Amino acid sequence: MYGLGDVRFFDRIAPLYDRVMPPADGEALAAGLAHATRSIDRLLDVGGGSGRAAAALTGPEITVVDASLGMLARAREHRGLSGVAGDAGRLPFRDGSVDAATIVDAFHHLPDQAAAVGEAARVLAPGGALVIREFDPTHPLGRALVAGEHAIGMESRFRAPDDLAAALADAGFDPRVVDRGFGYTVVGVRE
Repeated sequence: MYGLGDVRFFDRIAPLYDRVMPPADGEALAAGLAHATRSIDRLLDVGGGSGRAAAALTGPEITVVDASLGMLARAREHRGLSGVAGDAGRLPFRDGSVDAATIVDAFHHLPDQAAAVGEAARVLAPGGALVIREFDPTHPLGRALVAGEHAIGMESRFRAPDDLAAALADAGFDPRVVDRGFGYTVVGVRE
Protein backbone atom coordinates (compact mmCIF):
# COMPACT_ATOMS: atom_id res chain seq x y z
CA MET A 1 0.00 0.00 0.00
CA TYR A 2 2.80 2.40 0.90
CA GLY A 3 6.19 2.67 -0.68
CA LEU A 4 8.43 0.08 1.02
CA GLY A 5 10.26 2.75 3.03
CA ASP A 6 6.96 4.18 4.19
CA VAL A 7 5.73 0.79 5.49
CA ARG A 8 8.95 0.29 7.45
CA PHE A 9 8.62 3.78 8.92
CA PHE A 10 5.05 3.15 10.06
CA ASP A 11 5.94 -0.27 11.49
CA ARG A 12 8.68 1.42 13.57
CA ILE A 13 6.56 4.31 14.86
CA ALA A 14 3.34 2.33 15.44
CA PRO A 15 3.68 2.33 19.26
CA LEU A 16 4.02 6.15 19.29
CA TYR A 17 1.75 7.12 16.40
CA ASP A 18 -1.44 7.84 18.33
CA ARG A 19 0.48 9.82 20.96
CA VAL A 20 1.88 12.30 18.45
CA MET A 21 -0.89 12.54 15.86
CA PRO A 22 -4.00 14.63 16.49
CA PRO A 23 -7.38 12.88 16.24
CA ALA A 24 -8.87 12.60 12.76
CA ASP A 25 -11.42 15.26 11.78
CA GLY A 26 -14.66 13.35 12.30
CA GLU A 27 -16.79 16.28 11.16
CA ALA A 28 -14.99 16.50 7.81
CA LEU A 29 -15.29 12.73 7.34
CA ALA A 30 -19.00 12.78 8.20
CA ALA A 31 -19.54 15.68 5.78
CA GLY A 32 -17.91 13.62 3.02
CA LEU A 33 -19.83 10.46 3.87
CA ALA A 34 -23.08 12.43 3.80
CA HIS A 35 -22.71 12.62 0.00
CA ALA A 36 -23.33 8.87 -0.35
CA THR A 37 -26.70 8.11 -1.89
CA ARG A 38 -27.04 4.81 -0.05
CA SER A 39 -27.09 3.80 3.59
CA ILE A 40 -23.60 3.23 4.98
CA ASP A 41 -23.54 -0.04 6.90
CA ARG A 42 -20.04 -1.29 5.94
CA LEU A 43 -17.02 0.99 5.59
CA LEU A 44 -13.38 0.32 4.70
CA ASP A 45 -10.74 2.58 6.23
CA VAL A 46 -8.02 2.12 3.58
CA GLY A 47 -4.53 2.96 4.80
CA GLY A 48 -6.24 3.27 8.17
CA GLY A 49 -3.16 2.40 10.20
CA SER A 50 -3.89 2.52 13.92
CA GLY A 51 -7.59 3.18 13.36
CA ARG A 52 -7.32 6.90 14.12
CA ALA A 53 -9.89 7.82 11.44
CA ALA A 54 -12.17 4.89 12.29
CA ALA A 55 -12.22 6.09 15.91
CA ALA A 56 -13.63 9.43 14.70
CA LEU A 57 -16.63 7.73 13.04
CA THR A 58 -19.74 6.15 14.51
CA GLY A 59 -22.35 3.92 12.99
CA PRO A 60 -21.08 1.56 10.32
CA GLU A 61 -19.13 -1.66 10.67
CA ILE A 62 -15.55 -0.53 9.97
CA THR A 63 -12.65 -2.63 8.68
CA VAL A 64 -9.18 -1.10 8.68
CA VAL A 65 -7.01 -2.11 5.70
CA ASP A 66 -3.30 -1.35 5.92
CA ALA A 67 0.06 -2.68 4.73
CA SER A 68 1.79 -1.94 8.05
CA LEU A 69 1.34 -4.88 10.38
CA GLY A 70 2.54 -2.77 13.31
CA MET A 71 -0.17 -0.17 12.70
CA LEU A 72 -2.85 -2.84 12.21
CA ALA A 73 -1.87 -4.41 15.53
CA ARG A 74 -2.55 -1.03 17.19
CA ALA A 75 -5.97 -0.81 15.51
CA ARG A 76 -6.87 -4.29 16.74
CA GLU A 77 -5.35 -4.23 20.23
CA HIS A 78 -5.98 -0.63 21.30
CA ARG A 79 -9.16 0.23 19.44
CA GLY A 80 -10.80 -3.20 19.05
CA LEU A 81 -11.19 -2.74 15.30
CA SER A 82 -11.33 -5.38 12.61
CA GLY A 83 -8.15 -5.19 10.56
CA VAL A 84 -6.99 -6.72 7.29
CA ALA A 85 -3.44 -6.61 5.97
CA GLY A 86 -3.75 -5.44 2.40
CA ASP A 87 -2.67 -3.29 -0.48
CA ALA A 88 -4.90 -0.37 -1.51
CA GLY A 89 -4.18 -1.30 -5.13
CA ARG A 90 -5.52 -4.86 -4.64
CA LEU A 91 -8.23 -4.77 -1.99
CA PRO A 92 -9.20 -8.23 -0.70
CA PHE A 93 -12.96 -7.60 -0.94
CA ARG A 94 -15.68 -8.58 -3.43
CA ASP A 95 -17.05 -6.21 -6.06
CA GLY A 96 -19.73 -3.90 -4.69
CA SER A 97 -19.39 -5.31 -1.16
CA VAL A 98 -18.99 -2.07 0.84
CA ASP A 99 -21.00 1.12 1.19
CA ALA A 100 -18.15 3.59 1.79
CA ALA A 101 -14.39 3.86 1.99
CA THR A 102 -12.13 6.41 3.58
CA ILE A 103 -8.47 7.19 2.99
CA VAL A 104 -7.37 9.61 5.68
CA ASP A 105 -3.95 11.28 5.66
CA ALA A 106 -2.60 8.31 3.69
CA PHE A 107 -3.34 8.81 -0.02
CA HIS A 108 0.04 10.51 -0.57
CA HIS A 109 1.78 7.32 0.63
CA LEU A 110 0.11 5.04 -1.94
CA PRO A 111 2.58 4.01 -4.66
CA ASP A 112 -0.16 3.41 -7.26
CA GLN A 113 -2.82 6.01 -6.57
CA ALA A 114 -4.77 5.23 -9.76
CA ALA A 115 -4.99 1.55 -8.80
CA ALA A 116 -6.20 2.51 -5.30
CA VAL A 117 -8.96 4.70 -6.71
CA GLY A 118 -9.91 1.96 -9.19
CA GLU A 119 -10.06 -0.63 -6.42
CA ALA A 120 -12.24 1.65 -4.30
CA ALA A 121 -14.60 2.03 -7.27
CA ARG A 122 -14.67 -1.76 -7.67
CA VAL A 123 -15.51 -2.62 -4.05
CA LEU A 124 -18.05 0.18 -3.55
CA ALA A 125 -21.70 -0.52 -4.19
CA PRO A 126 -23.56 1.99 -6.42
CA GLY A 127 -24.24 5.17 -4.47
CA GLY A 128 -21.32 4.46 -2.14
CA ALA A 129 -18.81 7.17 -1.28
CA LEU A 130 -15.02 7.30 -1.30
CA VAL A 131 -13.88 10.03 1.11
CA ILE A 132 -10.25 11.12 0.90
CA ARG A 133 -8.84 13.46 3.52
CA GLU A 134 -5.44 14.76 2.45
CA PHE A 135 -2.93 17.58 2.69
CA ASP A 136 -2.71 20.28 0.00
CA PRO A 137 0.85 20.58 -1.33
CA THR A 138 0.08 24.10 -2.61
CA HIS A 139 -0.74 25.37 0.91
CA PRO A 140 2.25 26.84 2.84
CA LEU A 141 1.99 24.15 5.54
CA GLY A 142 1.56 21.54 2.81
CA ARG A 143 4.81 22.60 1.17
CA ALA A 144 6.57 22.17 4.52
CA LEU A 145 5.01 18.72 5.01
CA VAL A 146 6.10 17.62 1.53
CA ALA A 147 9.66 18.76 2.22
CA GLY A 148 9.69 17.07 5.63
CA GLU A 149 8.42 13.72 4.40
CA HIS A 150 10.86 13.69 1.51
CA ALA A 151 13.72 14.67 3.88
CA ILE A 152 13.12 11.55 6.00
CA GLY A 153 13.01 9.31 2.94
CA MET A 154 9.28 8.86 2.36
CA GLU A 155 8.08 8.32 -1.19
CA SER A 156 5.06 10.61 -0.70
CA ARG A 157 3.20 12.03 -3.72
CA PHE A 158 0.76 14.75 -2.70
CA ARG A 159 -2.05 16.10 -4.91
CA ALA A 160 -4.00 19.34 -4.79
CA PRO A 161 -7.78 19.07 -4.22
CA ASP A 162 -8.89 19.77 -7.80
CA ASP A 163 -6.30 17.35 -9.21
CA LEU A 164 -7.54 14.61 -6.88
CA ALA A 165 -11.17 15.35 -7.79
CA ALA A 166 -10.23 15.03 -11.49
CA ALA A 167 -8.61 11.64 -10.79
CA LEU A 168 -11.84 10.47 -9.12
CA ALA A 169 -13.86 11.65 -12.13
CA ASP A 170 -11.53 9.71 -14.45
CA ALA A 171 -12.30 6.56 -12.42
CA GLY A 172 -16.07 7.02 -12.86
CA PHE A 173 -16.86 8.78 -9.58
CA ASP A 174 -19.01 11.88 -9.23
CA PRO A 175 -16.44 14.01 -7.33
CA ARG A 176 -16.83 17.00 -5.02
CA VAL A 177 -14.31 19.03 -3.04
CA VAL A 178 -15.99 19.19 0.37
CA ASP A 179 -13.53 21.56 2.06
CA ARG A 180 -10.18 23.19 1.37
CA GLY A 181 -7.15 24.24 3.38
CA PHE A 182 -3.96 22.58 4.60
CA GLY A 183 -6.11 19.52 5.23
CA TYR A 184 -8.84 19.07 2.63
CA THR A 185 -11.59 16.57 1.85
CA VAL A 186 -12.61 15.21 -1.56
CA VAL A 187 -15.48 12.76 -1.98
CA GLY A 188 -16.39 10.65 -4.97
CA VAL A 189 -19.78 8.99 -5.22
CA ARG A 190 -19.89 5.77 -7.23
CA GLU A 191 -22.52 6.05 -9.93
